[in-house]
Amino acid sequence: MTEKIKLMSHLVAGYPTDDLAFLAAQALVRGGADILEIQLPFSDPSADGPLIQTACTEVLSRNYRVADGLAFISRLRKTFPKITIYLMSYGSLVYTPGVANFCKKAAAAGVNGMIIPDLPFDNDEGLTENCLKNGMVNIPVAAPSMASERLEKLANSGFPYIYAALRTGITGRQTSIDGSTLAFLEKVKSGGSKVYGGFGIYTGQQAKTLASKVEAVVAGSVFVKIIAQDQNNPELMEKEITEKARELSNI
Repeated sequence: MTEKIKLMSHLVAGYPTDDLAFLAAQALVRGGADILEIQLPFSDPSADGPLIQTACTEVLSRNYRVADGLAFISRLRKTFPKITIYLMSYGSLVYTPGVANFCKKAAAAGVNGMIIPDLPFDNDEGLTENCLKNGMVNIPVAAPSMASERLEKLANSGFPYIYAALRTGITGRQTSIDGSTLAFLEKVKSGGSKVYGGFGIYTGQQAKTLASKVEAVVAGSVFVKIIAQDQNNPELMEKEITEKARELSNI
């Protein structure tokens, strides 16, 4: 019997509507997703490729607010009380209302952890501290472009989890997983943190290559692409998301 791969799946809150995003989340869980990474739409998402940027733009055109995204997460939490939910967004959305205030609201909505890629791990405006105060974890992002000394510092900073972006640049393009990728992951893991590995994961073979090296495989653009293509046919969208999640989680 093949071993299940732990899967973190990425969705943009409210894309293309809250109800369709909710159907997509249900399909992901049905397909074996262990963690839902929910992105709050942002107008200038520096780490995201065209698919996710377009999704964010479409949602924001409806005047979608942070409160709407947190309400969506709260709905997911009530439906899936045991699944891990991470909130992903950018520093401006966290900093503007006050980091302590934002973390309190996120925790109340049912968030387990925060992934804010543009807040540096050692200058995070109090994000780590306020996550801990509210029963959440801050999950900093490591990238192959980081200087080796800085990567070593991050790896040994005592974070329970680190998100490892498997290549530099933006999401969306399929990533080639080679020896340098695996060496990078070993450096990220060197301080004892559990590592989530993602960026450009589209196939089950990629997931299998990564599985033994990471705590969970992260996939996002692949699901956003299905939603974009099939949003006018919800049944097909659900089916294809479930099938892709099963492929990536090896079940």
